[in-house]
Amino acid sequence: MEPLVIHEGKIATLNRVNVDTDQIIPKQFLKRVERTGFGQFLFYDWRFLKDGQANPHFELNKPHALGASILVAAHNFGCGSSREHAPWALHDYGFKVVIAPSFADIFYNNCVKNGMLPIRLNEEQTNELLERGAEHEFELKVDLKMQKITGADFDASFEIDPYWKEMLLNGWDEIGLTLRYETEIAKFEQTHTV
Repeated sequence: MEPLVIHEGKIATLNRVNVDTDQIIPKQFLKRVERTGFGQFLFYDWRFLKDGQANPHFELNKPHALGASILVAAHNFGCGSSREHAPWALHDYGFKVVIAPSFADIFYNNCVKNGMLPIRLNEEQTNELLERGAEHEFELKVDLKMQKITGADFDASFEIDPYWKEMLLNGWDEIGLTLRYETEIAKFEQTHTV
């Protein structure tokens, strides 16, 4: 994974509560075993009309949201099943950061494990971002090391578990973190036989 230290990007807003993982990536697209290729199916039932054309009314299809790398959502984002495909789809689409007042716990953990930063902001701050990015282009700078978010007349701090923070800052997944101790593991295996 790539380290995530500072990220600057445009926001896309999704002012809907209880967006579940089946809405993020519908079940019919879960046939792939790779972590890539899911972005084209992100929010498929909302992004596309029945004839396959882009839905011009869907938030992510609006011109000011195209190319956004920060998603701002409402309460309980990522609820539903524990499918890891949901963060894969968001990341593959281009999102590096997801901001919401609350997340489903498994979804939150899956985001971090896949190199994406989920940020919990209070409802007032989130609502401000949802409003500011609803119809106009709005950019944010997210500094993970300082745990700060800044934008035009916007400033917020966020909390993150130190373990997750270290993993994201260094671009480690759990296997990479384990491999940091490869020498010690090899020494242990040499001295302990089964």
